[in-house]
Amino acid sequence: MQTISQLVPLRSAVDALRADGPLALVPTMGALHEGHLTLVREARKRAAHVAVSIFVNPRQFGPNEDLDAYPRQLARDSALLEAEGVSLLWAPTVEAMYPAGYATNISVSGVSDGLCGAARPGHFDGVATVVCKLFNQVRPDMALFGEKDWQQLAVIRRMARDLDLTAPHVDAIIGVPTVREADGLAMSSRNAYLDADQRAQAACLPRAMQAAIAAMRGGTAYAAALDALRADLLAGGFHTVDYAEVRGSDSIALLDGPGSEAGRLFVAARIGSTRLIDNQPV
Repeated sequence: MQTISQLVPLRSAVDALRADGPLALVPTMGALHEGHLTLVREARKRAAHVAVSIFVNPRQFGPNEDLDAYPRQLARDSALLEAEGVSLLWAPTVEAMYPAGYATNISVSGVSDGLCGAARPGHFDGVATVVCKLFNQVRPDMALFGEKDWQQLAVIRRMARDLDLTAPHVDAIIGVPTVREADGLAMSSRNAYLDADQRAQAACLPRAMQAAIAAMRGGTAYAAALDALRADLLAGGFHTVDYAEVRGSDSIALLDGPGSEAGRLFVAARIGSTRLIDNQPV
């Protein structure tokens, strides 16, 4: 596995890989877990070579968020990726990604409104900007993302369509189903922030979501099911619920009941200092 941190050698490396067959990209911020490795394995099924990026992107963190505390474990991550047969690890420095004088920002309206877009102002601008740069740097034939960050996936797909990145550079942006722990909690690098008691309490999140979905499918009004969901989370150990909403799977528009568009339940809640997110189809 090649490990590269500067743009000039990256260009030569990806040219050589793409000459040998399709190249898939798995963008990450590191602190890899089974969810990330599932993306890598799916990428290996679809492409001749897999490139993984590890970059903790400062532009998607707000001023009071966990940029400094976000886990960075490049040596461990590198060993995991090499064991999975990854061809290239792109691990740029902040200076390589955003050189002095950098002044461009990408903003995707519509699908970025509400949910994490409202709770974390500027977050999706940072995501869209860095992913666009990664696509231009690596020039993959496909890119894979986890569905746990469903709104992020919608933002990236919209950005790629609007900026004509779907051809020739990225022919497929592939969502891979969320990987979960045995108790149903979605795998996330931020789960490492939870102490033992918090980790046990966090399992309330997927259980409460499933109960709300069952209620809605059974005919309970969305508003009533969501009120019960919030109450379940607060009773189960979560301190605050940032949002609990049903939105359109594609449009990310707010839904107050069944309609023509498939809905998903989106939840963000805080336990201790840790903010967890999840989504499931209604």
